[in-house]
Amino acid sequence: MRYDFDREISRQGTGSVKWEYMREAGSTQWRHTDACFGEDRFLPMWIADMDFASPQPVVNALVARAQHGISAYTQETDSYYAALADWLQRRQGWQIAPEWVCTTPGVIPALDMLVQTFVAPGEKVLVQPPVYYPFFSAIQSNGGEVLNNPLILAGNRYEMDFADLAQKARDPQLRMTILCNPHNPVGRVWTKDELLRFGEICLARDILIVSDEIHGDLIYPSHTFTPFASISEAFAQKAIICTAPSKTFNLAGLQASNIIIPNEELRCRFQSTLHRNGVHGLNLFAIVATEAAYRDGEEWLEQVMDYIGGNLRYLQEYVAAHIPQIKVVEPEGTYLVWLDCRALGLDAPALQRLLLQEARIHMNDGCVFGIGGEGFMRMNIACPRAILAEALSRIRRAVALL
Repeated sequence: MRYDFDREISRQGTGSVKWEYMREAGSTQWRHTDACFGEDRFLPMWIADMDFASPQPVVNALVARAQHGISAYTQETDSYYAALADWLQRRQGWQIAPEWVCTTPGVIPALDMLVQTFVAPGEKVLVQPPVYYPFFSAIQSNGGEVLNNPLILAGNRYEMDFADLAQKARDPQLRMTILCNPHNPVGRVWTKDELLRFGEICLARDILIVSDEIHGDLIYPSHTFTPFASISEAFAQKAIICTAPSKTFNLAGLQASNIIIPNEELRCRFQSTLHRNGVHGLNLFAIVATEAAYRDGEEWLEQVMDYIGGNLRYLQEYVAAHIPQIKVVEPEGTYLVWLDCRALGLDAPALQRLLLQEARIHMNDGCVFGIGGEGFMRMNIACPRAILAEALSRIRRAVALL
C-alpha cells in the first residue's frame, strides 16, 4: 500500500511528550506547551519519534490482539524471535540465535542495567561525544565515571580519534565502551574498517563493547550499516548489541527492545541483573507490535526513508539558499540532523532563546550531547514536509532579526 506522510496527524490530547510537553534548558520540570494547533504553535523538532502513523500491519495486529479481550501475562513466542532473526539476517546480514536475545523495556533502561552489571562504582565507561546524552546519565547514575573520546569534525564530517582511543584504552579502570552506530546526533554510519579499528583497540585491552544500534535500519542510500558483532566471532564474544523497533517503526511508546548477547557468560550476568530489577520480558502489546513490524513492516520502512530523504534534501537546499550562517552536517543515517550554528555567534542560552522565543521551535541544544556540542542543535526531520517548511521559514525570520 502507499502511505501518506504529508498528512498531519493530531497529537493533541494523547499525552505526547513531543507535542504537549517541553523542558527548557537547566530545568528539571516539564511544562505543557501551548495548544498543539494554531498559527503560533510550538513546532517540536526535538525528541526522536516520528510524526507518522506506524505501519498499517502493526496497527492491525494491535487492534486484533486488543479485540481478543484477554490481556494476561504473555511471553515472547518462537515466532517473535523468528521475525527478529529473519529481519536482522535479511536487512543487516547478521545471523543470530534466539537464545542470544534478552528483552527489555527500552534501550535506555537496558544501558542502566548493563552499567550495573559490568561496571563497579568508580570504574570507567568510554563514550564518543557529542553523543546521545542518556549515555552519560546511565554511567553516572550507576556509580561509573565517564571517559570521553571526542569525535573529530573534519570539514563537514565526523571521524573517530583512534590515537586518543588507543591512549584512553590503556586506563586500567576502563571496563566498557558505549559505541553509537549509527551515531546520534552526528549521523555517521561507521564503516566496517572504522569498526574494525575500534574493536581491535578495545579487544586488545579486554574492554566490553556495548553497541547502541537502535538507528541501524534508518540508513540513507550509498551507505551501508554493519552490525558490530557481525564482523568476527571475537567481536561477537566481547559485544552486547542494543536494538529496538522503536525508531525504525515509530513504536517508542510501546517500550520494547532486544539486547543481543552472543556470549553466554555475559548474557547470564545481564539476565541476573534483569531479574534483580524485576524485568521479566515485554508487555503484551510490545510483543505483538514488534513481531508484526519485523514481519510485515518493510514496505512502510522503504517508503518512510524515501520521504525522510526528501525532507533532508529540502532542508539542505533551503538552509544553503536562505540561512547560510547555519551548516547542515549531512547524516548518513537516522532522521536526526546536526546543525552547526556557530557562525551565528550566539552562546547556548542566546541560541535557545532565538529558537524557542523568536522562532517558537523546540530542538535539542547541542550542549547536552557533551564535548563538541556547543553551538550545535539537533533537529528531528521525521515530520510532514509542511511542518519542516514552516520551521525553516521561522528560523530564517528569526536569524534575520539578529
